[in-house]
Amino acid sequence: MSDVRPGPLVRRVLAACSLAVAAAPGTLALYTVLTLAAGGLPVATAWLTKELLDGLVGDAATETLVAVGAGLAGMGVMAAVVPQLTQYLRSEMDREAGLLAQDRLFRAVDGLAGLGRFEDPRFLDHLRIAQQAGRTSPNQTVDGLLGVARSVITLSGFTASLLLLSPLMAVLVLLSGMPTLAAEIALSRRRARVFWDIGPSERREFFYTSLLSSVEAAKEIRLFGTGAFLRGRMLTERRASNAAKRGLDRRELVTQAGLGFLTALLAGGGLLWAVHAARTGTLTIGGIVILIAAIGGVQTGLAGLAHEAARSHQALLMFHHYVVVTTAGPDFTAPTSPRPLPALRDGLTLRDVWFRYSDSHPWVLRGVDLHIPHGKAMALVGLNGAGKSTLVKLICRLYDPTRGAILWDGVDIRHTDVKEIRERISVVFQDYMEYDMTAAENIALGDLVALSDTGRVHTAARRAGIHDTVAALPRGYDTLLSRMFFMETTETRPQSDADADSESDSDSDSASGAGVVLSGGQWQRLALARALLRDRRELMILDEPSAGLDAEAEQEIHTALRRYRAGRTSLLISHRLSAVREADTIVVLREGRIVEQGGHTALMAARGAYAHLFTLQASGYQFAAPAELPAPAATP
Repeated sequence: MSDVRPGPLVRRVLAACSLAVAAAPGTLALYTVLTLAAGGLPVATAWLTKELLDGLVGDAATETLVAVGAGLAGMGVMAAVVPQLTQYLRSEMDREAGLLAQDRLFRAVDGLAGLGRFEDPRFLDHLRIAQQAGRTSPNQTVDGLLGVARSVITLSGFTASLLLLSPLMAVLVLLSGMPTLAAEIALSRRRARVFWDIGPSERREFFYTSLLSSVEAAKEIRLFGTGAFLRGRMLTERRASNAAKRGLDRRELVTQAGLGFLTALLAGGGLLWAVHAARTGTLTIGGIVILIAAIGGVQTGLAGLAHEAARSHQALLMFHHYVVVTTAGPDFTAPTSPRPLPALRDGLTLRDVWFRYSDSHPWVLRGVDLHIPHGKAMALVGLNGAGKSTLVKLICRLYDPTRGAILWDGVDIRHTDVKEIRERISVVFQDYMEYDMTAAENIALGDLVALSDTGRVHTAARRAGIHDTVAALPRGYDTLLSRMFFMETTETRPQSDADADSESDSDSDSASGAGVVLSGGQWQRLALARALLRDRRELMILDEPSAGLDAEAEQEIHTALRRYRAGRTSLLISHRLSAVREADTIVVLREGRIVEQGGHTALMAARGAYAHLFTLQASGYQFAAPAELPAPAATP
């Protein structure tokens, strides 16, 4: 699961501590002082109690007794106040460290330029644990180290006291703590291992719970009656996780019970010895008190030392996942000195491009040679699985070709800054996003510069044919497009007793502030507006931009897009061949290879794969099927 060698462990300690220090240096300094001071409180209290009892028995001066009593009172005040103050400081440290850790974690995730890591189950497990470990592990590590130091202070004080009273008892008590320390370390490693092992089960459980609580899945689940099946799968994964946790809890129960029995046995023996020593005059009444306190203090200190060491060890094992994600580095090679990306004047060229998602996957693209000329419209067609969407991802450099190269006006895009090439491209993906944000924000995410430029947002919406729909929403472009949150229609006010008694009225008011959900076609137009907002880009890629639209809307969109694409470099992907017939060049992709390319008229005359697909689609709109369809050309 993780590397526990001394070197990596020390580096992890330093990384966790540096994060905690960077998050809240002043708070951590005060917390450190109070924590270490708390380690000496039990020892000081025990000795002051001894002095008070011996003073009372031995007729000490009143002034001495008052001074000792005042000291005890001061210790009591500190014992009452310090835990509360340290708890507050610890909470503040958790908040600050959690904020910084989350920022660093998702800054690292955002720095992953490609998609490969997000398709790696092991990386996703690291990321899932890292989100929790980043918030807690740095302070748990620091807290554990300070806890060890506090326990050492307490342990040293009581051990020294015990050595003065009974060296043999001191040795026995110290030896009894060794099994506790070893057991706690072993248990901490097992806890971290179990947490990693159940990761896949917990991710699958989350998947099923998401389905069962998702409005997108609710229709099919209810129509097909699959709720019980999915619930059974969810419970199976939960039972698997519970079984692993139960086994760990049972082991901890047996271990802790055995260690507790050993501790109690030793404490009981020490008490009997103290009684015998007092009867023979070896110990005073105060000596008995300090002896009993010392035995308990040493045992408590040893247990605390073991617990804090184990807690730090487990925190560091969990922090390993955070380190893995934040130090993962680029997911594909980035040039040390990126070449400037020239203006697109000649065009984009794919030269013998081969691609597969891993060595165990089949080839998706097989030696693709293609040139997209500047200022021209190219269409890419083919059956599902032909590699069209993968080709788009390669052009956007979400992946790099396994073999071959993609050239932007002669410059290999792998030698340029990935951010620069993406700044030059506008894309509508087939699997576009639906953001639980306002309509204006959904469009402006295409170019954040336009977030406060309502004119550009409205223009993009008009081009996509969605302006009138958005303008008619309850709050126009400021309408929230989600049922997940409430729209902030009124200021939040304190709830009165009368409000609490009118729960149904309150629910009604909340419901009235809910967002609006668009239809699939409306969402697709909104995604198109998001891409059209990037109107100053040099290459536009439209991957099935009208798949969710009715025939009239599709015709309207493609008419608008033809006007918009005139004189621009564009790549259009569509299964509806009527939408691509006016492209300057049509490229037919089959099984990862280009089998045909040319204009619509030339391809129809060739009676090859394109003519077969076009005629097949056209036949669906005729009253009678054609007598004969041209057969598809054989794959070269």
